[in-house]
Amino acid sequence: MRAENTKTAFIRARIEPALKARAEHVLDELGITPTQAIHMLYKHLDREHAWPLPLKIPNAETRQAFEESDKGIGLTRFENAEAMFKKLGI
Repeated sequence: MRAENTKTAFIRARIEPALKARAEHVLDELGITPTQAIHMLYKHLDREHAWPLPLKIPNAETRQAFEESDKGIGLTRFENAEAMFKKLGI
């Protein structure tokens, strides 16, 4: 099967306006557009032949941990894996 390189197919669906608004708010929190979400869903279905696991918005504690690690706050660095395992007592 040859993959198409152009995105010319359309998907149309009717849903309740309030549901659409709530769902798009979640997608926005995840940094994903509705088009990207549909594309991700279809790619997963094509590849796995199964419904994907749910995406979840990280809670405040997890978001803070992400932000801190992005800034290098609270990270422990090691020269190599051996040093890390030695520190962990493994």
